[in-house]
Amino acid sequence: MSIPTSQPSTSSTPSTASVKRSLGNTILVNPAQQKNPILRCIHNVPYEFDDGVKCDYVVGATTGVLYLSLRYHRLYPNYIYGRIAALSRMYLLRVLLVLVDIEDHHTTLRELNVAAITGQFTLMLSWSMEEAARYLETYKVFEHKPDDLIREKPADDSDFNASMTDTLTNIRTVNKTDALTLLTTFGSFAKMTQAPTDQLGLCPGFGELKVQRFRQAITQPFLIKDDGLSKGA
Repeated sequence: MSIPTSQPSTSSTPSTASVKRSLGNTILVNPAQQKNPILRCIHNVPYEFDDGVKCDYVVGATTGVLYLSLRYHRLYPNYIYGRIAALSRMYLLRVLLVLVDIEDHHTTLRELNVAAITGQFTLMLSWSMEEAARYLETYKVFEHKPDDLIREKPADDSDFNASMTDTLTNIRTVNKTDALTLLTTFGSFAKMTQAPTDQLGLCPGFGELKVQRFRQAITQPFLIKDDGLSKGA
């Protein structure tokens, strides 16, 4: 990874003249990311390298992503702060995508959260390369989707979806976006439970760990807690 030498614009709004935009269905990738293993995990959308990219990944006309491994951050702690500053006037939506690949990460994540808020970045955490790649794909896939697809709907119009979302988000690491992805992809809970692991892994936002926890949650037996009422005196 290399730190861009370009200086941020001094205007109060995001600069559009120097920002490389992804206008088609392709993720634009900074050539400095060429050896990043995350690229081998991007399967659902095409990508191409572009020398004009100032961030790491351009996933939309107004969306730029910086990628950071916590292991790399531990070795080069000042790197990401320079990158954040360099993009302070670029892109309407700036994302800091962090791969949590160290054990003792709580303090580091708190510091990065402060940096993200200060630099007006959206902080996204991933726990595997596959999950990080799915986030990049999801941003690109949903770029031109209508707002009502992801906007919360009144309960009386979407009782089933609301109930399914509440149920699915009880599974560890599954959020509302993941629940919407499952409902859109499979249409019913029965089809979700019947889907093979590799098919679940193709869903945007679903890395290996998330798929594993989802499969565990839907296949483990239901247990009734023994409160002692059925025991004899």
